[in-house]
Amino acid sequence: MGQTRASYGTNGERLVAGVVPVSPDRSKVLVIQSARPGGWVLPKGGWELDEASAQQAACREAWEEAGVVCTVLRDLGKINDMRSPSQLTMKAPKVLYQFFEVRVDREEAQWPEMHKRKRQWLTYTQAAAAMATRPELLEALNRSSVKR
Repeated sequence: MGQTRASYGTNGERLVAGVVPVSPDRSKVLVIQSARPGGWVLPKGGWELDEASAQQAACREAWEEAGVVCTVLRDLGKINDMRSPSQLTMKAPKVLYQFFEVRVDREEAQWPEMHKRKRQWLTYTQAAAAMATRPELLEALNRSSVKR
């Protein structure tokens, strides 16, 4: 963990891979508790140098944070960091997100961050409301095929 093994983009931004996990009928999306109290987010994290692809990094994050084994259905593309320059710090540098829509193949009873995070299936409306303050997550959600 940590940012020492992180990959960086051509403009020095930290590369972050994430998933929009959709239910088989696409009626719900799986969200996890944010590391910060009270919020719900999509599983995501740094693309590490030893990972061959952003897809590999995204599926690892889905496992670590949500305890799911998943299959990538499609690339939702890159999403720029939408924070203002005043919100960026050395500890929170500019980020370039790459999200993937995934099918959840299995939800495991135990996973690496189970003591830090709960997971929950939400409808599009519930998920959009939960991520209203996170425009980059909302953008990923909106690019997915989850039913509105």
